[in-house]
Amino acid sequence: MRVRLFGWLLAPVLLATSPLHAADYRIDPLRSHADFGVRLLWLSQVSGRFEQISGDVTLGAQHDMAVVDAHIVVNSIRMDSNRVRRWVLAPEFFDVEHYPTIHFVSEPMPLTALEQGGDLLGSLTLRGVTRPAHFRLLPSRCSPNALQQCRIEVRGDIQRSDFGMTGRRATLSDQVSLGLVIAIDDARP
Repeated sequence: MRVRLFGWLLAPVLLATSPLHAADYRIDPLRSHADFGVRLLWLSQVSGRFEQISGDVTLGAQHDMAVVDAHIVVNSIRMDSNRVRRWVLAPEFFDVEHYPTIHFVSEPMPLTALEQGGDLLGSLTLRGVTRPAHFRLLPSRCSPNALQQCRIEVRGDIQRSDFGMTGRRATLSDQVSLGLVIAIDDARP
């Protein structure tokens, strides 16, 4: 009986002092997307658009920094050709059966970068491989005081071989252009 009573008395204290970090904002999946492009035979571009992104934006203690945590559903990719879509979802590329999501977590970034643009560093997990990622945050009309209506655009390049995508090296470039368009919505009730 004493152990239970002690547990019930201690629980509110632990909850009050533990750093529970709920997301301040969420990524609006209806207004967000990601795209990619890779050179085919150095003449044309193979491109696609991921329609399902979810995640959170969490502010730092002083509310002057933010961390973006985004999950992209690989099977949500839309492409002009169903044949090419099946090809990029296959094991030699995205391997959607074993790796259904792509995950990006940014390092803390200053909220002022939303308006001014700048470097966005973080880690990208693709096909079960996590690598440092360096993207460019494009300037926007985001106000750090009104993030609910913010739309963040990020661009950058990765090497597909860094993530185990080594197939078709004679026909596809190793460099892949990536872009994220993230609309922010209030996560608080």
